[in-house]
Amino acid sequence: METDEVMLQMDNLLQKVEDLIERCHTLERENSDLSGRVKQLESELEQKVEAENQFSRQKAQIRSKIDNLLAKIDNVVAENPAADE
Repeated sequence: METDEVMLQMDNLLQKVEDLIERCHTLERENSDLSGRVKQLESELEQKVEAENQFSRQKAQIRSKIDNLLAKIDNVVAENPAADE
């Protein structure tokens, strides 16, 4: 009877090991999926940051052009005081 008990314990242990192996495989798949998702989100974030940087550069260019136009207008007004009358 002792042999039967040992065999039963071995079967239980073997089942637990198989369950752990399957769980490890499941976790590896989940980890791989999550790593892929992280890479995708990092890529999307990088694209958004680049778009924001581009927008900021364009905004600065527009601001510079407006400032230059305002300066030209001020110069024209200063050179032609009769235009104010």
